[in-house]
Order: sequence, then C-alpha cells, then structure tokens
Amino acid sequence: MISRRQVLGAATALPLMSVAGVLRAAEPDLAGLTDLTGNAQPITPAERQARIARAQALMKAAGIGAVLIEPGASLTYFTGVEWRRSERLTAALLPVEGDPCVVTPFFEEPSVRQTLAVTATVKVWQEDEDPLALIAALLRARGLAGLPVGIEETVRYFAVDKLRQALPKARIVSANPVVRGCRMIKTPAEIALLQAASDVTVAAYRWTYPRIEKGMTPAQIGALMTAATRKLGGDPEFALVLIGEAAAYPHGSLAPQIVADAQVVLMDCGCSVHGYQSDISRTFVHGTASAEQRAVWDHVAKGQQVARTAAQIGAPAGSVDDAVRRYYEAQGYGPGYKLPGLSHRTGHGIGMDGHEPVNLVHGETTPLAAGMCFSNEPGIYLPGKFGVRLEDCFHMSTTAPVWFSEPPKSIDTPFG
Repeated sequence: MISRRQVLGAATALPLMSVAGVLRAAEPDLAGLTDLTGNAQPITPAERQARIARAQALMKAAGIGAVLIEPGASLTYFTGVEWRRSERLTAALLPVEGDPCVVTPFFEEPSVRQTLAVTATVKVWQEDEDPLALIAALLRARGLAGLPVGIEETVRYFAVDKLRQALPKARIVSANPVVRGCRMIKTPAEIALLQAASDVTVAAYRWTYPRIEKGMTPAQIGALMTAATRKLGGDPEFALVLIGEAAAYPHGSLAPQIVADAQVVLMDCGCSVHGYQSDISRTFVHGTASAEQRAVWDHVAKGQQVARTAAQIGAPAGSVDDAVRRYYEAQGYGPGYKLPGLSHRTGHGIGMDGHEPVNLVHGETTPLAAGMCFSNEPGIYLPGKFGVRLEDCFHMSTTAPVWFSEPPKSIDTPFG
C-alpha cells in the first residue's frame, strides 16, 4: 500500500505528486488485484433475437411498421453492432415482421459485420447516395411505407428530416413504446452483468479508499480508482471526485481542490462489464467529521432507505422521489428542489447507459415493475459548505427492491 509518508514526501518535493507518480507508487498494490469478471457472461445472440421478437410484438400492439435506430446502446441492444455516429449514417431498421436490416456505408460493411450478432440483412450505400432514400426503399419493398415509422429517441434530426423527404406521406412517431418497453425491463442475464459491474466498483472503492491522503487532488484519486477498476476487470466509465465545497455542486466545480483535514470527499464512480454499467457514490470526511457533516450524512443515509421503502411494484416512479422530499422537508431542507436540500432527482434508470429512462423524479407516472433497475441517490447539498451523496443501484424483483451494492452504515465506514 502507498504509505502516508510516501505520498506526503512526494507532495513536499513536487510540491504535488503527479498522477503518473501516484500510479507508479500504486503498481505493487495493483498487482495484487485479480479480475472479478471471469465468470461474467456476455449477452448471447439468442437473447438478442428474443429482444427483437419482443420489440416486434410491441410494434404490432402500437401499430408501428418499423423502428429506426442509430448507433448507440439501443443498436447494440438489439443487434450487437457496436458502432460510432458520424455524418455517414449507419442505422438499423427493425420491421414489425421479418429480420432487421442494417444500413451502412459500403466501405464500413466489413467492420460493422464484426459485431453483428443477429440474423439481419446488410444494405450498403455509396458516398454519392442518400442512405435515407435507401431506407425508404426498404420500407416500400417490405410493404411498410404506409405504416407509422417509429424513431428511437436519440436518432439525430437530419436522419428524421431526410426520411420525411424520402417518404413524404409517412407518419413519423416515437419508438419509445417499443424501445423503452424492451430496455426498461432487464432479464436475468442483464441483471447479472449489472451486478458484476457493481461488484467491480465496490472492490475498486475498497482498494482506493485507504490510499487517499492529505494533499491529493481529484485527478490523483480518480486515477487510482480507474486503475483499480481496470485491474479488477471493469471498463472504467467515470471517476468523479469532489472535495470540500465542490461537493455542494453535484457535478463539481472548476475551483482547485485538494484533500485536507475535516474536508468532505465525494466520489461518484462507475464502470461497465460487457456493456452494462455501475454507478456508485460514497461520501466521507478526511480526518474527523464535524457534527454538521455527520448529521447531513445520516439524513442522506436515511433518505436512501426512505426511497427503497417507497419503491414498490406498481407504485408510480415519481412517488419514490416524493417520499424522499417529504422526509427531507421534515428535517428542514427544501422545500421541493430548493437548496439547501436535494436539487436533483432521487434516481435514474440504469443498464447499458449510465442514465436510462425512466427516472425517480416528481411527476413520473410510469409504474414500477419487476426487472426495472435504478440508482438511489438522494443527496443533500449545502452551497458554500459541502454536499453529501450516497448512491447505490437496485433492481425491482417481483416482491421488493434488491440492492446491487449495499449502502454504507456510517460516515466512518463508507465502504463497510
């Protein structure tokens, strides 16, 4: 383990140890970590085919003839294709019946096929051709041009606009009933991957925590967390570290920050395993916590439990957020989203994306159902002072919420 003397000695000499220096000092300890993801099973082609069948059933119920999807999590979810967005359109067309079709530039076809994991037709377009005209032709060929075309919610405007030009009589509708209807309900295989990602992040936190020293910067701490995550088998997604007053602003501050005695340290970190993400936050104090820091931390910890109790099958997702705010207002915070208090939603959906629909936010009427997965992160923020956020994710079983990571018991033992 990096000793307090090593870090402080380097800090005095540099005056701050560089990120590279911190990582070099940590190398012997990192060597002792082992990959936790060896038994994690990627999503199979058979499961992706089942997703397409489910989407087609939802399309029939909604009267949608086809769904257009650009690269991103939804494209990977249904087809396995892992691709990037550019001005050259690659997209999938999911028809209400039959195999999907992937449209891509001619010279990209070999690369796109490398991750294609379902039975699908691949149609290519040349540089002097319009890919949306090709998609319109496919819809006509399959007899779907007269039915509504669903647009996955992240598809870019230019694609929708050109599709309208190519099919001027087409009715363009939201594909949310189809795509959300599939992705919001996780299967056991998906839940197992979310659990694996959470396990990696918890283990990385436990390795990083005792190595945090006075004088360290957010970048140095984040580098340790990222290195541990990678050694444990996760693909690092983010490692946000907020110190002192910066913790009062949920996504941070540009003001210089270093660890100091009696300062709050808020960490919000996550990784992915075979495409499924974790998102876990912990807040602690370097040195001895003040009475105020302890009181706020305890209110946040209680807020997490209030949220978990409120998350019941059939309850509107927004009612979880409402329950937390009622508790906080009784403690003198708020009201509502006002500060000091909780200025953001209580939680968000999680899966292949770190933030997915739907949210645990006031006014959200979607009923909670088995297989839904959420973060539970009812922080409290005191502008000009500090903030506390504790975040653990859970999935809805048929009877109750089930934690992916167990919330901490005390500000003094943030990692158990």
